[in-house]
Amino acid sequence: MPLQVSNYSWQQTNTAVFISVPLRGVSVRDADVFCTENYLKVNCPPFLFEVFLYAPIDDESSKAKIGNNTIVFTLHKKEAAMWETLSLSGVDKEMMQRIREKSILQAQERAKEAMEAKAVARREDQKYTLDVMMKIEEEERKKIEDMKENERIKATKELEAWKECQRKAKELKIIQREEKLYHQEKQMEEGKKKLKHKCLTGNSASKNLATKGRNSENIFFEKLKEDSIPAPRSVGSIKISFTPRVFPTALRESQVAEEEEWLHKQAEARRAMNTDIPELCDLKEEEKNPEWLKDKGNKLFATENYLAAINAYNLAIRLNNKIPLLYLNRAACHLKLKNLHKAIEDSSKALEILTPPVADNANARMKAHIRRGTAFCQLELYVEGLQDYEAALKIDPSNKIVQNDAEKIRNIIQGTELESK
Repeated sequence: MPLQVSNYSWQQTNTAVFISVPLRGVSVRDADVFCTENYLKVNCPPFLFEVFLYAPIDDESSKAKIGNNTIVFTLHKKEAAMWETLSLSGVDKEMMQRIREKSILQAQERAKEAMEAKAVARREDQKYTLDVMMKIEEEERKKIEDMKENERIKATKELEAWKECQRKAKELKIIQREEKLYHQEKQMEEGKKKLKHKCLTGNSASKNLATKGRNSENIFFEKLKEDSIPAPRSVGSIKISFTPRVFPTALRESQVAEEEEWLHKQAEARRAMNTDIPELCDLKEEEKNPEWLKDKGNKLFATENYLAAINAYNLAIRLNNKIPLLYLNRAACHLKLKNLHKAIEDSSKALEILTPPVADNANARMKAHIRRGTAFCQLELYVEGLQDYEAALKIDPSNKIVQNDAEKIRNIIQGTELESK
């Protein structure tokens, strides 16, 4: 049973009530104060102070001060008037219970309203923050657009200036060429005048000499005229011979159409370059070549640096995804790293590109089947692995290694050999 505190004191003015409740050993941590407009309660085990107020108070502006084994309440009245007593008189237990329940409901409603108000304020703050962020982003976007526009205008001006410089340089070259031609023609005219003057002022006594001089002058001018006129272009024909392609199959088993389709696909694959990759900006020109990247990956594979080799093949595939050897070599790296599902995917992709099946791509198709079959077997999918090994044997029936491996897989399937062998 809690000890009811009755030795309290109180004072009042027209607007406020002051209550002093002595509680031995009271502290802020231990005291539980509950106050509404008609009810005041302090629970500080083992003490209990409870009062049903004479008139309503403003509990929001009222205060409690704890210290020196005493709680001092300052309660502000809702209506300015002097109270006859602090607590209501003639209050029975049922009325007390109703007042307590009503006070609790009022406190709960007030707490709910406070939480809703806080939630509304938080939403308003979030909305304001979002508006500010959107405004900042809009300003940043506008700033970036202005910078782009300024750069575009600047680049356009520079391009126009460069075109103007090129035009002026071209005009200057034309003028210089015309001046050079004019000087050459002038020099030729002066040379002709000098020769003519020399011939006319020769020894007139020697008639034969003069005649010879005139003849030689005529020959000189005729030769000069002949030299200035180019010779007519000769007519002829050029014969072009092509080396015929020799196909390994007999004529009755000819695969000329398939071979031509395969060669056409290979030519398209070599032309299918994807240079719109951000990583290409930092690469040298030779490093943008898929063939160079394939050779680089092969060297890394030879040094057992499989992750770096995969990176080289990845970039090569991003540049050109039509080359089957890139997928085939990357499948070998995945096999070494035990990435078996990726090895199966790359081998299947290589087989998909290696169509139509012709003698030129037979070796690559056989490797793709063997690598996919190896991955299946390591996943203990022996039936699927045997199918790939049998497909490889159809391509090269005389391969003893593939024959032995296929026989081992058959034995495992039939249960005649342990899986560990």
